[in-house]
Amino acid sequence: MIIYGTALLAVCHLLGIFLGDLLGSLIGVKTNVGGVGIAMMLLIFARMYMEPRGYLPKPTEAGVSFWAAMYIPVVVAMAAQQNVVAALRGGHVAILAALGAVLVCACIIALINRMEPKSDVDPFAALADPDHKPLA
Repeated sequence: MIIYGTALLAVCHLLGIFLGDLLGSLIGVKTNVGGVGIAMMLLIFARMYMEPRGYLPKPTEAGVSFWAAMYIPVVVAMAAQQNVVAALRGGHVAILAALGAVLVCACIIALINRMEPKSDVDPFAALADPDHKPLA
């Protein structure tokens, strides 16, 4: 069942690479623009869609969680290969892409936070007062 989590990641990755290439061609650059980031967002949305509906058993979720955690080093390694100085000299596309990515990520994080169920427990109350009792 863990292999299904890897298969879900592979589908999200391939779709992200395709959409990143499409986005790159739309803005006039001949490279992938944000394909790995798009893939990660697709994986997050797929997980948020599948989990409450029961389509994501625990072993499959373990596979998704493992590869989602591995994405951070992959993105760092891919970013290390980019020539940022050449991108900045080449035009304003890099700056616009960075600002767009920050804006989209901020909106998605706000959306995810609003979709999360509300809790009556203050997670920081125990730090301020060790004798604090939960409300419920």
